Amino acid sequence: MPFKTRGIFYFSEMDIEQLKFPIGKFKKPETISAEDLHEAIKVLQIFPEQLKLITLNLKEEVLDSPYRPEGWTIRQLIHHISDSHHHCYNRIRWTLTEDKPTIKAYNQESFAKMFDYQKAPIAWSLSHIEAVHQKIVYILQNLTDEHWERVFIHPESKEEVGMKHLAMLYSWHSMHHFTHIKNALLMLGNE
Repeated sequence: MPFKTRGIFYFSEMDIEQLKFPIGKFKKPETISAEDLHEAIKVLQIFPEQLKLITLNLKEEVLDSPYRPEGWTIRQLIHHISDSHHHCYNRIRWTLTEDKPTIKAYNQESFAKMFDYQKAPIAWSLSHIEAVHQKIVYILQNLTDEHWERVFIHPESKEEVGMKHLAMLYSWHSMHHFTHIKNALLMLGNE
């Protein structure tokens, strides 16, 4: 457990790992059932509203507070989610329209250092997350069995990633960062 002295929180390595992965690291399931996909799509559907509610009326100093020591700020996390889930949407479209496309990776750390991640209003990214999730959910809800079997190639790992895996990953990603924000607000006394 972290301890606080003179207004500063101190964490052990174990605490830092728990702060990095509060719901655990993503583990690709061996098999993914229709029920698993239904649950993942439900998470993607409700996530934007839940994110809006948890960040409603946060002060600038809270938005600019890191969610963990040496971590991104809450503002950076929200902008990251927006960009990351936009990439998800593009990956879905490429996978459904091309034969085993190699997708483009991006440097998340470099993105997070850009001026917009540091200063832009979160409302822009919250609106973007809402729109892109509506589109993602609509597509996923209308996939055929054949569509679910399509794959893309990740350029770094060279691994084939299927549509089912992608849905599970971004469902996890949504909950992962939501929990980061929730935990940060609890620690900052804002929940």
